[in-house]
Amino acid sequence: MRAFVTGAKGFVGSWLTAHLADLGDDVVGADREVDVTDGPSIGAAVADAAPDVVYHLAALTHVGRSWTDPADVLRVNATGTLYVLEAARACDPPPRVLLVSSAEVYGAVPAASLPVGEDALLAPVTPYAASKVAAEYLGIQQYLAHALPVVRVRPFNHVGPGQSPSFVVAALAARIAAARASGASSILVGNLSARRDLTDVRDVVRAYRLLAERGVPGEVYNVCSGRDVAIDEVAARLQALAGTDLRLEPDPSLARPVDVPVLRGDPARLEAATGWAPEIDLDTTLADVLEQWGEAAA
Repeated sequence: MRAFVTGAKGFVGSWLTAHLADLGDDVVGADREVDVTDGPSIGAAVADAAPDVVYHLAALTHVGRSWTDPADVLRVNATGTLYVLEAARACDPPPRVLLVSSAEVYGAVPAASLPVGEDALLAPVTPYAASKVAAEYLGIQQYLAHALPVVRVRPFNHVGPGQSPSFVVAALAARIAAARASGASSILVGNLSARRDLTDVRDVVRAYRLLAERGVPGEVYNVCSGRDVAIDEVAARLQALAGTDLRLEPDPSLARPVDVPVLRGDPARLEAATGWAPEIDLDTTLADVLEQWGEAAA
């Protein structure tokens, strides 16, 4: 397949483009040189690529920072998605579009309703989540009104080498590695009580490629492991792998204004459609992330 990937140089985009190339796909990647909020620019880029599938990953993804500039998050994540969809629809024939949303759209799901399935009520509690709901509904509108073959995905937390330290697992690994290198006895941490469904990014991009091929247009799929783990357990496992016993000091500045206590997804629909299952266990992921930050701190 010929693929056009927005956000191709980002954390997930880098792994996705490599995975697609390994499978023999012809990949055209676009990143900051193509502004998704510039309709003519993204329209020309997609037309020139003439893809079979568009993977739309480009977005402002930091949930905590979405509180400081919600208008910009909405502009990039919603308006940018609109322009990508319009660019795809202008192609002849129009490509399939894999529209990457987020599990954040579910909001604070009651424990009795976990694991959360794709038919659950959308209840965004952050500006980031609201922007992703808007992006999804733009995809639904294009599918219903114009038969554009849009497949939506809702990835839960994904982690792995190359992720920015503005995300919790990478942040913990970076601080632990730096403390080990400097001889410090403690690190600052945010909310460690939250529980998250974590999947290795390398498994996530496998799911994306499978859904681009086998997903049903108009449908939405969770991409998740179906298991949740507390962030304090992640910190403990990172410390065990690093051979450290650091004191974890809470820092209120690292906490979000609103945080979802527990999020665990149901991957049954994805599994049924594609046969996908996660292959990389959490300790392997954490060891790989820690190795990356250990090299950086050396």
